[in-house]
Amino acid sequence: MAARAYWQGQIRLALVSIPVEIYSATRSGANVSFRQIHEPSGKPIKYEKVVPGVGPVDAEDILKGYEVEKGSYVLLDQDEIDAVKLESKKTLELTQFVDAHEIDVLYYEKPYFVVPADDLAEEAFIVLREALRRTKKVGLGQLALRGREYVVSLKPCGRGMVLETLRYADEVHKAQSYFRDIPDAEPDADLLELAESLIEKKAAKFDASEFHDRYVDALKGLIARKQKSKGGKLIEDVDDGAPAKRGSNVVDLMAALKKSLEKPGETTGTGAKKPARKPAAKRATTRKPATRKRA
Repeated sequence: MAARAYWQGQIRLALVSIPVEIYSATRSGANVSFRQIHEPSGKPIKYEKVVPGVGPVDAEDILKGYEVEKGSYVLLDQDEIDAVKLESKKTLELTQFVDAHEIDVLYYEKPYFVVPADDLAEEAFIVLREALRRTKKVGLGQLALRGREYVVSLKPCGRGMVLETLRYADEVHKAQSYFRDIPDAEPDADLLELAESLIEKKAAKFDASEFHDRYVDALKGLIARKQKSKGGKLIEDVDDGAPAKRGSNVVDLMAALKKSLEKPGETTGTGAKKPARKPAAKRATTRKPATRKRA
């Protein structure tokens, strides 16, 4: 495998140990990053570390400080911080199994691919994968990686498995403080039926490749055009099609939902319009001459 393993060790389930390798499942290379440049010279800008009233300081005189009060810090040097770092363990022990839906989506942080380390580990790896799949459970454990300890989950993914680091409880805001002002009311039955019909009309299988970061695409296009223009300023007026002013704040929800269902050219997540249905052929009919009614 071309990629370098992020972690190598073993998954332990009771007395069974499975040698595995973990690889990062995501990448950040698609993002566009910028550096600050000094325009007259064309050189990148660097920053000096400066103390107010003192000026530039040497790196060896810098310590890390934790603010306990406004303007009051507990100072720590790197050796003291390194002394409490956890040693990366080579074993992930699965200590608990839960239903997948019990873990709130807010707790998931970053995914990693898990594969057997060698041919000898494949049988036990497949047994654990299929056992998790059949029971519809997610394995939980704690793993020390690069100096800190993570709660991790393990679940089947195709022929392999996915390990995901989870946030701790004190890292997640309680939803109740944000949702408590939303009234606990039953929606109108007709409105709910229309909304369900609209959802069913737009239902499809998830395909991540159907979606693109349009801002990143536009930035890359701008960079390419700027490179060809050799320094010319490029500013384009973009009309997003939105109305300049809003009308009444009162929205006829029923009419809006009905109009959404009747709209012939629905758009998908990528912005491409679905082909409209062909109109049915009109039947040849003989029209009777219109007769006026007496008042």
